[in-house]
Amino acid sequence: MQRNSWKLLQTAVKVLADILAPIIPAIIAAGLLKGLANILANYNTASFGQLTAMVGTFSDTAYAFLPIVIGWSAAKRFGANQILGILLGALLVHPDLLNGLAYSQAVIDGKVPYWQIFGFSVPKVGYQGTVLPIMVAVYVMSLIERLLKKVIPSFIELLVVPLLTVVISGMLAFTVIGPIAREVGIGIANAFLWVLLHAPLVGALLYGALFTPLVITGMHHVFLAVNIQLLAQTGATFLWPIEALCSVAQASAAAAMFFAVRETKLKQIATAAAVSAYFGVTEPALFGINLRFVYPFGCALIGSAAAAAYITLHQVQALGVGVGGLPALISMQPEKMVAYFGGMMIAVVVPFGLTIIVSRYAGYAEGKAN
Repeated sequence: MQRNSWKLLQTAVKVLADILAPIIPAIIAAGLLKGLANILANYNTASFGQLTAMVGTFSDTAYAFLPIVIGWSAAKRFGANQILGILLGALLVHPDLLNGLAYSQAVIDGKVPYWQIFGFSVPKVGYQGTVLPIMVAVYVMSLIERLLKKVIPSFIELLVVPLLTVVISGMLAFTVIGPIAREVGIGIANAFLWVLLHAPLVGALLYGALFTPLVITGMHHVFLAVNIQLLAQTGATFLWPIEALCSVAQASAAAAMFFAVRETKLKQIATAAAVSAYFGVTEPALFGINLRFVYPFGCALIGSAAAAAYITLHQVQALGVGVGGLPALISMQPEKMVAYFGGMMIAVVVPFGLTIIVSRYAGYAEGKAN
């Protein structure tokens, strides 16, 4: 049973890597641009303000339309029509839909739009920045397309198969796949919040270790509303400091891979990914290096859990939600900045050191991904 579970996990990671590998250049470019925009934001002049806005638009594009590129890559991986994969991804971020990043606040305000179809209320909400819903939707689409090709006569296949594939897949995405993924995210957020409030140290360890896996699925966006609510009620949030350190931990693991691998291209990816993650954009590090090799991802989770526990023991809170990674230091309560800096050092040293050690003793220094 244990061996089967491990094999299933390896297969899932490989599928994820196969889908995300082709889009790594776009994610890295967006991450670096986001870091540049964060730097430019410190210069309060009219010209720099406009330049920051422009660079911000460039960087946000990859994440706002992420389901589209994942739709293409997932369709290729699952053997489905790639154009239909792109179309399904575009459907999930259609401009007529409520932006998925604003869903949690819309629920609080009671302003979630719905389609009323035959007595059923279907949330008219997009899935910007998410990964899991489009992956599952495209996988289901590939099954539907294959089945339809078996039963639809060849002389009308070109007309009927694409039409039914998109309609059925789209309906399932909005009525079943997407809502389930969203509710799972909300449930996870509520569970974490309960543990953090009732057993802070245990909650911090869990949140520090598991927040990044939630980033992979896109479910981490749910916590933005929780942060905003905490800020509104208490003037500070204890979640954001942990989230910011998770970026630092992933960056440090990716930076260590520069020394662990020998292939020049991998060194280049590791460098760019680490820089991006240190400025709060972890996707390049996650998808470009850490998940690809698996063990740096695990080392980063250990480091982020340790750092989260440390700052929780010192009751570190942030006065706002802003840029993650190293710049997050300026968001902390002034009297807690030293304690947060200590947590940041843990998030740098532990993942970096563990990744180097594992790469040496596990024989991964040749630069070959699992």
